[in-house]
Amino acid sequence: MKNYDLYGIGAALVDTEIETEDAFLAECSIEKGVMTLVDEARQHELMELLSGHLVASKKASGGSAANSIIAAANFGAKCFHTGKVSSDDLGDFYLNDLKNAGVDASFERAREDGITGKCLVMISPDAERTMNTFLGISETLDESNLDLDALAASEWLYIEGYLVTSDSCRGAAIKARQHAEANGVKTALSLSDPGMVQFFKEGLSEMLGDKVDLLFCNKEEAFGWAETDNIDAAVESLKQISNTFAITLGPEGAVIFDGETLINIAPNKVTAIDTNGAGDAFAGALLYGLSQGFDFAKAGKLASLTSATVVSQYGPRLADAEYKALLANFSDAEAATA
Repeated sequence: MKNYDLYGIGAALVDTEIETEDAFLAECSIEKGVMTLVDEARQHELMELLSGHLVASKKASGGSAANSIIAAANFGAKCFHTGKVSSDDLGDFYLNDLKNAGVDASFERAREDGITGKCLVMISPDAERTMNTFLGISETLDESNLDLDALAASEWLYIEGYLVTSDSCRGAAIKARQHAEANGVKTALSLSDPGMVQFFKEGLSEMLGDKVDLLFCNKEEAFGWAETDNIDAAVESLKQISNTFAITLGPEGAVIFDGETLINIAPNKVTAIDTNGAGDAFAGALLYGLSQGFDFAKAGKLASLTSATVVSQYGPRLADAEYKALLANFSDAEAATA
């Protein structure tokens, strides 16, 4: 029996979320809707320009994989996460946030001097999120940070595609996938961002290996990977790199390939306020469902509901109690239609 349902690996970032206007993004030459890597000076400059716009109480431990792992843990999955933070106050904050979510981690050991990674998340009036990220010490994550025993004792490995931007991080992701494959651990990876597909496709191919068991992407990432604007062609392309996959379609729901059949996942109609973390929530809920024995259709419904709930409020995650309530309501609804 496995000790963990999920083992995640990704950049450890403390998110600060800010409401802004499209005009500000244009004035500052910030590309809307994608993640851009910046140095600390640039991030500090933007923070100064945006002072007074901070959304109250919206600092949280983040990073794409961490958001997904924390969501799964709050649903009840047993989770482990690998990242890298420094011995500063933000590092303390990050690790405490993980601990409070019930996620085990090993990177509180041997913390180094440096700066914990930070992500400035700017939310536009149309709910689109734009991220400027200073990776800090998380950029130096490497194979030595992996807990190979915990990984081998997990049912799923989940890899964040953003790791492709750093040679050492990419190496750690590849080592993690290889170790998972050698120990019968199912592998999942997220393409993470259209920019990762556009500029780092070769590195992502290395991280994917021959094939992963499950791939997450949105429509833009799928089209970018397949170099097409046709969903059927994108589906066929993704079949070459993953045994199963989920393509999120925003307000149109999602499409999931379970290895044999394409499953259309209906959207949950909500008013989107903040799309930050929507894909992370979807991945975390789907992985939770699969780890608990749900079929892809049922896990996809839970993922769609979770993602819709997240975008209807500010921040990339729900409050801890909300996950339990959402799961209870979902289970009741499923039972009623059975």
